[in-house]
Amino acid sequence: MHKSTSTKRKSFRLYAIASSVLLGLVSMVALIAGVTPATAANLASQPDTQIAVFMVPLTILVVAILFEAARIALRGALPAEAPVRRPNHRHWSPGQGEG
Repeated sequence: MHKSTSTKRKSFRLYAIASSVLLGLVSMVALIAGVTPATAANLASQPDTQIAVFMVPLTILVVAILFEAARIALRGALPAEAPVRRPNHRHWSPGQGEG
């Protein structure tokens, strides 16, 4: 059998490499700047930092959902039409008992 390499797998590999490099750079910058666990804990105890840590990812998520909804709406059609459900026939009526 022929094994084909999908482009999705390649793009994930590129994303993983880019994320790892970015994480390494951020870690190096933090070490050079002198951020220690004690200063990070002091910063994390402040209410403004706690709100930012909660709100920034939430805002990114909402913006991503709005972007996807706008992209689908502007394309004009739904990605896949849902099939029509067949009605279920039930052979039961309220006056009948089981025994």
